[in-house]
Amino acid sequence: MRIRPIAPSDLDELQAVARETGVGFTSLPDNRDFLAAKIDTAVSAFAQQTPVDQRLYFFVLEDEASGKLAGCCAIEGQVGREVPFYHYRLGTLAHSSVQLDLHRTIDTLFLSSDHTGDAEVASLFLRPEYRGGDRRHERNGALLSMMRWLFMAQFRDSFPDKVLAEMRGRFDAEGRSPFWECLGSNFFPMDFNEADRLTGLGQKSFIGELMPKFPIYTPFLSEEARACIGEVHEHTRPALAMLRKEGLRWEGFIDIFDGGPTVEAYIDDVRGVRLSRTCRVEIKAGEPERAERPRWLAATTSMAGFRAAWLGRGPDDDGVVTLSEAEAARLEVGAGDTLRILDSDEEA
Repeated sequence: MRIRPIAPSDLDELQAVARETGVGFTSLPDNRDFLAAKIDTAVSAFAQQTPVDQRLYFFVLEDEASGKLAGCCAIEGQVGREVPFYHYRLGTLAHSSVQLDLHRTIDTLFLSSDHTGDAEVASLFLRPEYRGGDRRHERNGALLSMMRWLFMAQFRDSFPDKVLAEMRGRFDAEGRSPFWECLGSNFFPMDFNEADRLTGLGQKSFIGELMPKFPIYTPFLSEEARACIGEVHEHTRPALAMLRKEGLRWEGFIDIFDGGPTVEAYIDDVRGVRLSRTCRVEIKAGEPERAERPRWLAATTSMAGFRAAWLGRGPDDDGVVTLSEAEAARLEVGAGDTLRILDSDEEA
């Protein structure tokens, strides 16, 4: 299993992945033309042919044994530069009456575009057959999530100060969003799936045009809708846990459609960025070292030829990491090349 940049030949497999993502996965709609354009945008980004603030770095997790795509993830260089990037910001308004000696604080939601210009880690999806169970797939989700920090650390000058991640919100057993049913549906003449589809296709101007410009008092929402604020879809909990371990935190911003939390951090404070380091490669013949639970994540230092995978061993005291021939082939590196590595178990 290895990470690599997406390629035009991945279109069929990427569309198959998009069909499996389910409701609320806005960034990967099942639209072939849109996906083809996304691939073209990513190819240009890795070739550094587009401005830094317009780059989309899209990665796939490849099963070398079968050639299938096991999953995907992405990094948006900067959000909101071309298309507005909206959230609700959870705030508080205080009301008081001197005459009655009463003081009340009430939670509110404000339409916000405060994250304009920040980087975003997005589109993380692992196909069901590659989740856990088989020992070979035990840490695929962690590989998809954590390799993005090595990429950002290696190419730090290509990114702004802050990074965010939008988490899919809570849905009921029928796939309905209580938050949308109570709030969004009153302002948009369409169902959730249509609004979700439009935003996934980049058509977001209607949000600012139709959403209320004044604060929304959360006590006016149903109890079921209020319970969705800042909560995640059950399938999103592992991804949120990994982001929290890296230091991303919820600061009160939520998705305007499903109420899911947006977590954020300064890039230089993210654990995987701070603790990753570069090492020189040596190669030896034989099988790669087997580990019950691989803990060393390695990534190449070339943007166009970026590769990432788990290693069976870490570096020695001289900063040299020894790879088997199979590991070197998987990462497409030779003796004397450099890798950026991260001990996934190292404490921040």
